[in-house]
Amino acid sequence: MSFLKNLSFTAFDVETTGLDPRRGDRIVEIAGIRIEGGIMQEEKTFVSFVNPQRGISAAAGIVNRIPEKELMGAPPIEEVLPSFLSFAADSTLVAHNAPFDLSFLEAEKEGCWGYIELPDCLCTLQLSRKVSPNEYQHNLDVVARRLKLSLAEMRHRALPDVMLTAQAFLKLIDVGNITSMDELRQKASAKIAA
Repeated sequence: MSFLKNLSFTAFDVETTGLDPRRGDRIVEIAGIRIEGGIMQEEKTFVSFVNPQRGISAAAGIVNRIPEKELMGAPPIEEVLPSFLSFAADSTLVAHNAPFDLSFLEAEKEGCWGYIELPDCLCTLQLSRKVSPNEYQHNLDVVARRLKLSLAEMRHRALPDVMLTAQAFLKLIDVGNITSMDELRQKASAKIAA
């Protein structure tokens, strides 16, 4: 993994009011952790609730267990997203099932400022599929168990999910014997579905 020596990544995750930003679902929590020189930097984290200015769907509430009252006093996305992007500056984003998270970042940034570039993003779900093509399931819990990573108690909250994603990302690079950024991009490229 020596090619990671001079590279920076930001593993990130969002929790949302529902599953579809095209139907008005919004971000309620965003977290990130920096990975620098191939090492997860536990002291370099970002986490914030976001006031979605709408209710959380029953299904999303069951998964992320974020009480709506916690969000009432939270800052709006117009404040949180610029802070997150500043935290992630000069790095490549990493997410598990990245197209989902990216679709929310894309929708929210359009609402904030209009056209602006988001950093490149890699997907650990896609990377797991390339590294373990004979495995059937690639959700984060399954990937973590396969890689012998310990699962956090508060799964489906942004910061614990980010820390698990960062660990899985580094382990998948090692297990997959990936030796260059080009190879990593080829195996983990994330695109938002049109």
